[in-house]
Amino acid sequence: MTISLSSAPSTHQKPLFGTVLVANRGEIACRVIRTLRDLGIRSVAVYSDADAGARHVREADVAVRIGPAAATESYLKIEAILKACRDTGAEAVHPGYGFLSENVDFARALADTGITFIGPGVESLNVMGDKIRSKNHVAGYGVPVVPGVAEPGMTDAQLIEAAAGVGFPLLIKPSAGGGGKGMHIVERPDDLEATLATARRVAASAFGDDTLFLERLVFTPRHIEVQVLADNHGNVIHLGERECSLQRRHQKVIEEAPSPLLESLPDGAQIRARLGEAACNAARSVNYSGAGTVEFLVSDNAPDEFFFMEMNTRLQVEHPVTEMVTGIDLVEWQVRIAAGEVLTVQQDDVVLSGHSVEARVYAEVPQKNFLPSTGRVLLLDELPADADGKVRVDSALLEDLEISSSYDPMISKVIAWGGDRTQALDTLDRALAGYTALGIHTNVEYLRLLINDADVRAGRLDTGLIERKMPEFSFRHPGDFEVAAAAVYAAATQEHDARAAGKGPWDLGDGWRLGARAPRRISLGTPDGGVATVEVSGAVVAGTAAVTIDGGPQRTASLRFPTRNHAELTLGGEARVYSLVALSQGPVSPGRDNSVPTEVFLGNEGWSCRLEVLTREARLARVLAAIEREEGAADPAVRSPMPGTVVSVPVTNGDTVEAGQVLLSVEAMKMEHQLVAPLAGTVHISVGPGDLVKADQVLATIHPAVHAPGPSTAEDTIEEAVIAMGAAE
Repeated sequence: MTISLSSAPSTHQKPLFGTVLVANRGEIACRVIRTLRDLGIRSVAVYSDADAGARHVREADVAVRIGPAAATESYLKIEAILKACRDTGAEAVHPGYGFLSENVDFARALADTGITFIGPGVESLNVMGDKIRSKNHVAGYGVPVVPGVAEPGMTDAQLIEAAAGVGFPLLIKPSAGGGGKGMHIVERPDDLEATLATARRVAASAFGDDTLFLERLVFTPRHIEVQVLADNHGNVIHLGERECSLQRRHQKVIEEAPSPLLESLPDGAQIRARLGEAACNAARSVNYSGAGTVEFLVSDNAPDEFFFMEMNTRLQVEHPVTEMVTGIDLVEWQVRIAAGEVLTVQQDDVVLSGHSVEARVYAEVPQKNFLPSTGRVLLLDELPADADGKVRVDSALLEDLEISSSYDPMISKVIAWGGDRTQALDTLDRALAGYTALGIHTNVEYLRLLINDADVRAGRLDTGLIERKMPEFSFRHPGDFEVAAAAVYAAATQEHDARAAGKGPWDLGDGWRLGARAPRRISLGTPDGGVATVEVSGAVVAGTAAVTIDGGPQRTASLRFPTRNHAELTLGGEARVYSLVALSQGPVSPGRDNSVPTEVFLGNEGWSCRLEVLTREARLARVLAAIEREEGAADPAVRSPMPGTVVSVPVTNGDTVEAGQVLLSVEAMKMEHQLVAPLAGTVHISVGPGDLVKADQVLATIHPAVHAPGPSTAEDTIEEAVIAMGAAE
């Protein structure tokens, strides 16, 4: 079956807009531009300096620079957006999600200038944009809400006092914004004060409002939301529900429609109807207009009980799964409703066909607590050739695109449809296995592990599943195949390019001599900081060689390229196919040829790795670093995991700290990362709040307490010296 989105016929004589400005970036801007193009509407993109070469800039009809990389100086700057509208003649603005999409001041400013906001009215934004206000408001319209303390303007002291009445564990939530940012679980009263301070910082940074409230933590909760559509003529419908229970840090990772929980219950259809009616009532309570989402917490133990969490007065990241099962283009209806058209789809017309699952692809390292990652996309292949309309990829990626630390790390979404949930998950798994984005870290391998977990496959979901399952997942590491492929490719590239340059045997540096050719030694740096040494000999320029890895047995390796950037490696009679691309950064030591790869990136079945081609000096440095620190010992240097801004330093120079104590916090990619002491000792801090830091920059150092050195043997000293000498060869 091929899924296509329906085109809503116009029932009014009023024409749609001539020009629409998309006040957003990334994959959502690309997705909105696609529908505008289908409707024959001229699209305007806006971009910051960091996004000058971004995909949404290239795909729009017109693009306007609005400021520097910082979102507060570009995508969040209302006057810059208004000026772009005036300069391009935009009659309407689509805000996407995030940034200004739920900003009531932005909607008012557009209205004051006669520009249509493709979204709800000011009343809806004003009420639903504040979680405290919205919770109290919908409770008056018969919509069930989670028990808690939700009063505007409460201080930390007042929240701490009120927490006893809520009970522990509880959930801190910011009143403004969404996306799970600033939300924190607190299990003990002793942790509340410090966590409130962190939550306020994150909320103020992300939303410009640090108002917080408390809610009772619902155990084994499932996150189920309902998509609504409402026009300006009193018509309100819902398009079924989405299950978004697979989350980490309160941010969704996998979303699907319909909910497997409701599908598994005998009275699931009745619960769906009740949820839909509650969502519609919430929308009616504020005279809602456009597409919106009402989010509910549903107890897995008592699924007939559900609680209103919030209403997102905008398009959701996960809207494609609803489009896939209903065939309705939500962006098109947003535009038509904003233009004054009547909603022609009635509730009885909404039929959920099959099942759809979406996976969010992030630039991050799941093995390092989902640490966001930056980098440059060197090779990209996102949509499988056999998609047949059952796979959709909403993406912001382009080859050679630089992933900035200034914005959210979500880079694309892979959405799959199937006749039932199992088919949809299988299709998504195949699509992820073929997803390739080399040059950057992604969570694609993790997504495959997650959707193939037994509990996920069985539909036993809750919002805490990812944290419980993470320790069970086994991530792949580079093995002999990857090391051999990188070494043979590096050796062959060096020899081929040198010969192509017309160099003689004395200039090649390939070990040529009279008699048998000397093996070429290639040292590769592995992601864990180790070194793999490969001896390569034979006709490497033809892609065939004999390889010896770390002193092991000699094996025959053959590397060929059946298609662009797809390498087939045969090692010892076994064959594997990889996506492969190399990066050369010019000479890194005297006499080194510019064309020699300094990094080799390989991808296979959704997994990828980076292997660094080490110079002799770099190899020696890695080996000596391993010698200087005993295996398992903590590194006393505390480094920034990525570029960012220091936002908090709760300790001072000379303080005595314990292992695990928070030393400072760095904000990057819209997240706050707390850096802790790796061991007990005296701390030296080298940065302060507001400082910009680079990736891997040392921000603090721990000086451990001095202990008498243990006895060392002559054998220890000799062994270390021998290792160091071997590394220097």
